[in-house]
Order: sequence, then structure tokens, then C-alpha cells
Amino acid sequence: MTPLEPPAEPSGSSPATDLLTLGRRIRHYRTERGLTLDALSEATGAAPSQLSLVENGKREPRISLLTTIAGALGVTLADLLSESPPSRRAALEIELEHAQRGTLYSSLALPYVRPSQKLPVPVLENLVGLHRELARRASEAIATPEEARRANTELRLAMQQRNNYLPHIEEIGEELARTAGYTVGALTHRTVARMAEQLGFTLLHVDDLPHSTRTVTDLANGRIYLPPASIPGGHGLRSLALQAIAHRVLEHERPRSYADFLRQRLEINYFAAACLIPRSAAVSWLQARKQEKDLAVEDFRDAFGVTHESAAQRFTNLATEHLGIQVHFLRVGDDGALYRGYENDGLRLPADVTGAIEGQPVCRKWAARSAFARRDRATEFYQYTDNPTGTYWCSTQTGSTAGGEFSITVGVPFAAVKWFRGRETTLRQSSTCPGEACCRRAAPDLVQRWGKKSWPSAHMHQHVLSALPAGSFPGVDDTEVYSFLEKHAPR
Repeated sequence: MTPLEPPAEPSGSSPATDLLTLGRRIRHYRTERGLTLDALSEATGAAPSQLSLVENGKREPRISLLTTIAGALGVTLADLLSESPPSRRAALEIELEHAQRGTLYSSLALPYVRPSQKLPVPVLENLVGLHRELARRASEAIATPEEARRANTELRLAMQQRNNYLPHIEEIGEELARTAGYTVGALTHRTVARMAEQLGFTLLHVDDLPHSTRTVTDLANGRIYLPPASIPGGHGLRSLALQAIAHRVLEHERPRSYADFLRQRLEINYFAAACLIPRSAAVSWLQARKQEKDLAVEDFRDAFGVTHESAAQRFTNLATEHLGIQVHFLRVGDDGALYRGYENDGLRLPADVTGAIEGQPVCRKWAARSAFARRDRATEFYQYTDNPTGTYWCSTQTGSTAGGEFSITVGVPFAAVKWFRGRETTLRQSSTCPGEACCRRAAPDLVQRWGKKSWPSAHMHQHVLSALPAGSFPGVDDTEVYSFLEKHAPR
């Protein structure tokens, strides 16, 4: 299986079957035969409440229950699993339900309209038409963030399905690290150099790398060129070198699209993490801390000699698969914008109409933003937040770069907080985002006072207008790269 090949589906409905469509088909055949939910319950042995959840697309039935329902309704299993809605009305109900579950409608903070049998078809058609026009206008407004944005969203959702875990790359990374001499603790610079040597490469540090590259690999002469900031003891040597190695280990080919390029970036970052914090050592360390109810990202960071962000992201790789803990991760700028995010614990991340989260404003009441207000920045900041999807506990660490401050957050649902240090915090906030009334709309008295008496000049991010250099790889200037290699190649 390739690293990002779709995972096996759980027993139940077909991979392509939408739960709402499945539910409406069951309801269609049930009402067509004049059966009530109670009557179908008696025929199948399933509780009426369970059948109601299935018909409303809120529960995925097991294949055994679907088979029993099909028999009771006198249809085949294939009839129930068909991808097409059973009627024009059902198609409208399904589309309306999907629209109301989306991010765009949630942001309007409007009441839910139940698409029941009592709702006339003309009303359904009007509501669906309005939702289509809302989506069209929202899509039109963000048409500029092109292919890369959409491809990145697809990758994030694919990783969410896999609990942010790629076992194939885990095995490769650990095997290479162990073969090069890794035993326990932090992966040394010398071990990384040996890993490169095992693959026939030498690490070299130069001060004239092309500005559009992070590293350059000379396949003809077995050289990996790294920037001077990555000399031994400098920041990022191990990670940059391991990412360059990953392209060879994972047998990457020239990307054919931005989607290919982003997938490769994800895989090389994952490989570097799997080498810097090998799975067996990390899981052993984490399980011991879980047993002591003393899990802390800052300790995980220090145990393996990586940055706080690297430790936090690595924790998300292992938490669900090996500790049974669902989790979310956020990197947020001091302007409140979400730069990177992941969740499999039900937390609703801010997103635009396409599902992209990058650049979206995070709720002011979340720990990721509350942490900027504290004076003590040396330790982790802990906070509980009540959200529409539940209560979450978060651990946040702040940092700074030349571009400004940022925060790194790891959070879990309330039920899992018992395993973490910092659970005793009394700090608690309540958030109703994505409803705009939570923190995105100014108080009425402020609007009345300043609404017509102010004219702010917005900060412009120039990079959004920049075209990518046309080259073999997205964002890479081929002329610079080839001239660089010509200059440094051994004679």
C-alpha cells in the first residue's frame, strides 16, 4: 500500500454511499410499503430510535442490519446502497441537509430547517436554490486561491481519515535510523549523516543555494546541499537533510501537479519526523507517561531534542493509533490566523466554503489565542474551552520568528484530559464559533460609535499576488538550480 492510499473501509455501507442518501432510500422504501418505524423495528429487531438515526443519516448501520432491513422491505442490498436519491423530493432533502451541515451555513448562525415530509416541494426548491446561490457567491469570492489550496484541503482530510498516521513511512524511517546506529533519545547529526551515507549521499553546506530551494540534491554525484544555517549545531540540519533523503527513499518522481508536490512535501515531513522521533522509542515513552497521567508536549520535545511544533505534530501521528487518544493541533499567528491544523476529535476548525482552513481566523476565546495575553511565556498554557461540539482541554506554547509571534496548541476532548499534565487548570472559556456573534462582530455600541467614523487601511499580504516561477517543480526556478549544480559539481 502506498503511503496515501485510501484505508480499508469499516464494515457497513459502501465507501461511495452517502449516509443521507442511504437513509432516504430506506425511508422511501419503508413509506412506499406503508410501514411505520415501529413496524420496521418489529421486523428487524432494531430499536425505532436507531432506525430513525439511520434514516436521518446520523448513524452508519452495520452490513448485517442493512441486510435485515433490505429483507424486511423486500428489496436487495444493492437497492439500498445505490448512490442515487430515490426521488426528486429526496434529492432536495439531501442537498438541503448537506448545505445546513456545512461551514458556510453555520457561520450565519441561522436556525436549522428540518427537511421533513411536511415541507412542501416548492419550499424545498427555494431553500436549496438559495443555498446554491450562497455557495456560488462564496466560491466566486475565493476563486483566486487556486489548485494548491484545494489540493491541500484534500490532503488534510485524507490524513484525518488515517488518524494522521502513515505506517508505511513509520517503518521505513525507523529501520533507516536503527541501521545507522540510533538507539534511544535524540537523533544525532552524525546518525543523520550516516543515514545519507547508507544511501550513497554526502551532506554539504553551502551559502549560495538558489533562493527558491530549501535543499538541492545532486543525483549524479551523490551530494545533498544544505544552507549554512543548517551546519552541525544549527537550526534545522537534521530535518532538512532527512527531508532531502526522503525523496530518494520514498521513490518520488517529478510532480505532475501541485497536488503531487504537496503530497510529496507531506510525506517527506512525515519521514523526517519518523526518523527524528522513531515510533518504538516514542510510543514506549508516551505509554509510560500516560500510565503516570503525566503526558506533556514540552517533555516529549525535550526527550527527543526537537522543536515544540515538531513534538506537537509528532504527537498527533501517534496519539490515536497507539494511545487511543483523539486529538487536535493548531499553529496560529499573533494575528489570529490559522496556519496549520489537524483534528480527529470533533473540534470544528474554521474553514472557508471549500473546506480550506489556512488563513481562517481562530476564535478569540480558544487557548491558541488566549495564550498570547499571558506574561509568562516560558511554560505551557492550559485552558478548557466549551465549544458547540463539546468541551476541549488545550495545552499551548507560544514562540516568535522574524515574521511575528505564533502559538502551538495540542488539545483533546474532556474525556481524555485525565492523562495530561495541566488538567487541574481552572481557566475556562466558552466559544460559539463559527457563529459570527461569538467574537467576529463588534459590540452594537462600538458599531454605533465607530461604524461610520472610521476607515482602517488593511494590511496587504503581497505573496498572494505573486506568480510561481515556471519550472519542473512548483515554486522552483530551474535556471538558478541548474546553474548552481554546474558551479558545484566535481570536475
